[in-house]
Amino acid sequence: MSKAAGVPRPRVRRDPELFINRELSWLEFNHRVLEEATDPATPLMDRLKFAIIVSSNLDEFFMVRVAGLKHAEDEGDTTPDLAGLRPRQQLEAIGARAHEMVDALGRVLMEQILPGLAEQGVRLVRLASLDEQQRGVLTRYFRAEVLPALTPLAIDISRPFPRLANLSLNLALLLAPLDGETAPRLGVVQVPAGLRRLVRPPVAEGSSYVLLEEIVRAGLPDLFPGQTVLEAATFRIARDAEMELDDEGGRPYLEAIEEELKKRRSGQVVRLEVDEGIGDGLLAVLGERLEVDAGDVYRVKHPLDLRALWPLTDLPALEHLREPVLKPLPVLDEKELTEVLSVVAARDVLLHLPYDSFDPVVALVSAAASDPDVLAIKQTLYRTGGDSNIVKALARAAETGKQVTVLVELMARFDEQSNIRWARSLEEAGAHVIYGIRGYKTHAKVCLVVRRGPQGIERYVHLGTGNYNEKTARMYTDFGLMTADRAIGEDASAFFNALTGYSDPPRMKKLAMAPTTLRERCLKLIERERRRAEEGQAAEIRAKMNSLVDEEMIRALYDASRAGVRIRLNVRGICCLRPGVKGVSDTIEVISIVDRFLEHARVFHFRNGGDEEVYLSSADWMPRNLDKRIELLFPVQAPEARRKVLDALDALFNDNVKVRRLMPDGTYKRRRLGRGDDPFRVQVRLYEEARRAWERVRAASTAVFEPLSLTPEKAAPKP
Repeated sequence: MSKAAGVPRPRVRRDPELFINRELSWLEFNHRVLEEATDPATPLMDRLKFAIIVSSNLDEFFMVRVAGLKHAEDEGDTTPDLAGLRPRQQLEAIGARAHEMVDALGRVLMEQILPGLAEQGVRLVRLASLDEQQRGVLTRYFRAEVLPALTPLAIDISRPFPRLANLSLNLALLLAPLDGETAPRLGVVQVPAGLRRLVRPPVAEGSSYVLLEEIVRAGLPDLFPGQTVLEAATFRIARDAEMELDDEGGRPYLEAIEEELKKRRSGQVVRLEVDEGIGDGLLAVLGERLEVDAGDVYRVKHPLDLRALWPLTDLPALEHLREPVLKPLPVLDEKELTEVLSVVAARDVLLHLPYDSFDPVVALVSAAASDPDVLAIKQTLYRTGGDSNIVKALARAAETGKQVTVLVELMARFDEQSNIRWARSLEEAGAHVIYGIRGYKTHAKVCLVVRRGPQGIERYVHLGTGNYNEKTARMYTDFGLMTADRAIGEDASAFFNALTGYSDPPRMKKLAMAPTTLRERCLKLIERERRRAEEGQAAEIRAKMNSLVDEEMIRALYDASRAGVRIRLNVRGICCLRPGVKGVSDTIEVISIVDRFLEHARVFHFRNGGDEEVYLSSADWMPRNLDKRIELLFPVQAPEARRKVLDALDALFNDNVKVRRLMPDGTYKRRRLGRGDDPFRVQVRLYEEARRAWERVRAASTAVFEPLSLTPEKAAPKP
């Protein structure tokens, strides 16, 4: 990549009152997820899912965002953010909001969700509540299966505090002092991560579970024989998980990442979660040994590490307490899937996941692997998943001698180790694997198939807003475009040539690429609408994205709003733009939808005086996406495909069930149904529309035409 791509953009005058703090905006997003867990209208098992997601989101937030702010503070950085908050001020505001959120999460779990499950026969029970026979069975289980995996760790002057794994669950205990000593002694036992956390005691009816840590706690005398355990409490730590790669170190990139993954295991502790009932003395000792500030300690009402409860969400007996399954629907029939290259050669195919099936994408790569006329397959992979049919097809293509080039982004956060494993398997199959681009994270989603056809070289391209991941394709809303458009194919070739070889950033006809041209393309499109508004024309911008953080993009939207452009934004997560500010953003509306599917697509619609333009992208409007990542923006040109995107965008802004509207003060309010309004839940509506579309296609493809003939009675006599 050209070094010019990373040149810092000029700073402009600060207007803190016009911006919302990024971290507090993210916490507001997580609060919207928590609202789904607290909403009685949400089915009980889905409420539990949302509660687990809230907890997992907080883990990542602390490991990445809070860790980054702590680094800044340690380095003496007092630079304010867009909203005028310095790192210390941000940490204080985060702490207050996060403590409120953890408390609210504990209340909804312990007072609503878990009691609701108990009414259905699914209970978390305390070990002490079981009868003697049941406790005896669990004691034998502990001694046979758990005890051999435990390591008691005594901590004193000669034995320092152990380096505990990130997000591990542990027991801290105080042991009675030895003769001649006055202070209790500290011990630690790590709960084995390889054993199931939910243990079923022998009960006559229902589904009851005891948490593994309770069983370990009861077995502490076996671990510390002859010692008196004064107190024991569970605790969990979150460590700094940000990677800091030194590009000048001279080490191979893969080796550098593997080294950073090792460092992640011993990073600074940024959060300590403890049992609500932990004694002040034990907590003080624990906090001192872990070097944790009091504000980073979270007393938790609910069980630590809620991921342990995830198996409960899939219990077959509780199917009636979950949202009905919405199985992805076909876009192509079986015959079209087997001839997918011919279909794409004839017309663009637009997929709207998860309403539409991901099968055509898998079929495209699989067909390319099997077609003897395919010369090369080139693909970017970010988060793919372990057992991927796409990876298998790429390996099969490489094994048969096709030129397969895969750009694997090793820096896909928390998927690094998985990506390393299957990337190496592709190399073993004969694929050429590129482990990222130095200085940039590759986030673009593109697959290029190059084929020798009757008229020369043919190119087939898939471009998407989401990952090549068959699991998330059933849970995330994304768009994908399959096309044989000549210009897009040539752009895709230029894109891969720029990434795999030594070349300047490519000049593209229809695609825009970050960090070179994507920002400028979006700014020009916004500016064009602003000029049209100033000329008295109707002007409108609609956009859907995950996050809106970039200062320059926000200021461009403010300028367009001042000129009278109507701007409607659907931002699922972080939004630093402040709508409804008089004289600045009067014409800007921001909504967020949190529902059963994770809203993930990036869509941009510009009215352009009636000659509408629609774009899809892998990039959010964040500095990292626009300046530090390799991303793609691509147009939707075919009328039918463009109409499908616009219809979906219309529907998203019509939701009145799961939508929240961003207020000027940074809070969100749910849209309430008016008298006589019919509920409009966009994700359900879009699925129904996809189902009707498939039924129309199926009906047309299964029609049978019979020629008319004379009945035997009226048939002419044989000569």
